[in-house]
Amino acid sequence: MNIVLSTLNAKYIHTNIAIRYLKAYAEPEYTCELAEFTIHDPTLSIVSDLYQHSPDVVGFSAYIWNIEETIKAIRLLKLTSPHTIVVCGGPEVTYDYDQWLERVPEIDYIVIGEGEKTFKDLLQAIDGKMNITDVQGIAYRQEKQLKITAPGPKLDLRTLPSPFRFTEDIPHLPNRVVYIETSRGCPFSCQFCLSSIEVGVRYFNRDAIKEDIRYLMANGAKTIKFVDRTFNISRSYAMEMFQFLIDEHVPGTVFQFEITGDIMRPEVIQFLNDHAPAGLFRFEIGVQSTNDLTNELVKRRQNFTKLSRTVTMVKEGGKIAQHLDLIAGLPEEDYASFRDTFNEVFALRPEELQLGFLKLLRGTGLRIQAEQYGYRYIDTAPYEIVSNNVLSFDDMLKIKQTEDILEKYWNSGRFIHSMEYIVTTLVETPFDFFQLFGNFWEKQGWSRIGHQFEDLFTRLEQFLRDVLQVDMAVAQSLMKLDYLLHQKFLPRKIWWAPSSTLQEEQIKDINQLLVHSPHLLGDSFETYRYTERTIRKQVFITETAAKVLDDFTVVEEPGYLIVQYSPGETATHYHLSQSTVDSVKEYQK
Repeated sequence: MNIVLSTLNAKYIHTNIAIRYLKAYAEPEYTCELAEFTIHDPTLSIVSDLYQHSPDVVGFSAYIWNIEETIKAIRLLKLTSPHTIVVCGGPEVTYDYDQWLERVPEIDYIVIGEGEKTFKDLLQAIDGKMNITDVQGIAYRQEKQLKITAPGPKLDLRTLPSPFRFTEDIPHLPNRVVYIETSRGCPFSCQFCLSSIEVGVRYFNRDAIKEDIRYLMANGAKTIKFVDRTFNISRSYAMEMFQFLIDEHVPGTVFQFEITGDIMRPEVIQFLNDHAPAGLFRFEIGVQSTNDLTNELVKRRQNFTKLSRTVTMVKEGGKIAQHLDLIAGLPEEDYASFRDTFNEVFALRPEELQLGFLKLLRGTGLRIQAEQYGYRYIDTAPYEIVSNNVLSFDDMLKIKQTEDILEKYWNSGRFIHSMEYIVTTLVETPFDFFQLFGNFWEKQGWSRIGHQFEDLFTRLEQFLRDVLQVDMAVAQSLMKLDYLLHQKFLPRKIWWAPSSTLQEEQIKDINQLLVHSPHLLGDSFETYRYTERTIRKQVFITETAAKVLDDFTVVEEPGYLIVQYSPGETATHYHLSQSTVDSVKEYQK
C-alpha cells in the first residue's frame, strides 16, 4: 500500500512534526512517504507531485493557515486519482468534523484529536486487517450517513517513537526550523485557545528528548523550537532542560520556547542570566491583554506585575531575546483599553511585540460565546474577527495600521535609537506614534506600493515633519545612526538630503584629525592605526546634533557621527563633538 503523509506549511523553512509522528508510529508495518509543500505552491503543482507517488492513501495535516489551500489540493487529487483514499487530521478538522465531511465530500476519513494510534489503526482497517468500526477516533460517511467512533484513551507519550530519525530530513536540518515537543496539553483554560480544551499536561520521555536534540544538533539543526504550550509549567523540568541545553548545545544553535511569564521564578531567570550563552535561548511570552475584566472573561489567570518582573529581569540580563504577544478584540476590551494594554506592554521594551487579532477558532469557548459578545468574524479560516460589541471595524482598521508600522519600525530592529527617542520624546504614548504614522502611511498610499530600506527613512522623516511638526535635528541624527549601523560596508548612497551632507573638504579635515589624533575616539579606535588612505575606505563621517549614551539616553551635542566598517565585524559608531574639534584646531594654531 502506497501511503503519503502531506501538509502545506506557511513557509518553506517550517517543518511539520505531526506527519513525522504519524510516519514513525506507523512503522514498521506501514511505510509512509513525506511530501511537504507551502500554501504558496500552485495547487496543480502539489497534486502533480502527490500523483507521482501513485498513492493508495494520502493523509493531510490541516490547520487554520492551510485548510483552504488543502481543500483545493484534496479536490483536485480526487479528480485526478479517484481511487486514492483521503484522510484529514489536525486541529482544524478535529472540531466540526461533520461540517467538514459535508463541505468536502472528497475527504474519506477525518482523524479526531491525537492521531498516531488512530491513523495506524485506520491503515490496518483500509488494509483489511481490522474492522473500521473498531478504529477509535474517526469520522466518516457510510452510505451517506455520518459515522463517528469514540476517541480512545490518551497515549502514553513516553512510548512514542522519535519523529526525527528519518534520513531524508538530514539534508534540510540546517536550513529549516525544527519543531519539538516535550509535553502535550496546557494547565490553563484561555477561552480563545485550542490548548485549553485538553485537560492536564502529559510529558514525553526526558532522556529520549535529549537524545533527539543531540541527534538534531549533530546533523546541523540551527533553529529548534519547542512547541510546548507552557514550557516552564514545571520548574524542575524547565531547569533540567535549560541546564542540558547550556551544557551540550552546539554553538550557533538557537532554542525557542513559549514561556508563561508570571510563573517564571526569579532564581530561574538569574540562573539563565548567569550561565546561558548570549543568543542561545529565545522566549515567546503571551500577554494578550492587561485588562483584568477581559482576562477574567476569557478565564486567563495572569499576574502582570510578576510577568513584568520576568520580562525586565530577562532584558536586563542581555542574554535572551523576547517576543511578546498581544491580541486585539478580546471581550470587553475597547479601543481605549487596548491602547492602554499596548502601552503597558511596550513599556517593557521587548525586542519584538506581536500585535495579533482575535481568531474564533473552531472548538474554543469564545467561538461558542460569539453571539454574547457581538462578534462578527470571517466564516473561513483563519476566522478573524472584524468587530464586536465594544470594538468597531473602524477601530480594528486603526489597530491594523498600528500593527503595520510596529512591524516595520520596531520589530525589524532597524530603528532602535530613533524609535526610542520618538516614542519617549515626541508623542504622548508609543501607541499614538505607531497609530498616527500608520494612518499617515495609509493616506499616502504607501501600503499599496513596495519600498526599499531607504524609503522607510524618508517616509518617517516626512511624517515627523508634516504630522508631528517637530524640530528634526535630533531625530534625523538618530535616524542617520540607525541607517549607518545597518550597513555592512561603507554606504555608497544615503537617504538624507545633500544639504545635510558634509562637503568633501570638511570630511578631509576630520579624517586628518582622526589619523593624527585617534585617541579622541578612544583606545579601540586608536588600535586600527588608520592612514589618510585607509580611513576613507572604512570610516563614514556625517554631521549630528546628538550623542547617544550606552543606556540609549540622548544628549543634544553638535558634532560628528563617526561610523567604522571593518571586515568581518559589525559597524561601530563614535561621537566627536564640535567643541572637541574646535579645541584641537585652536591648539594647533
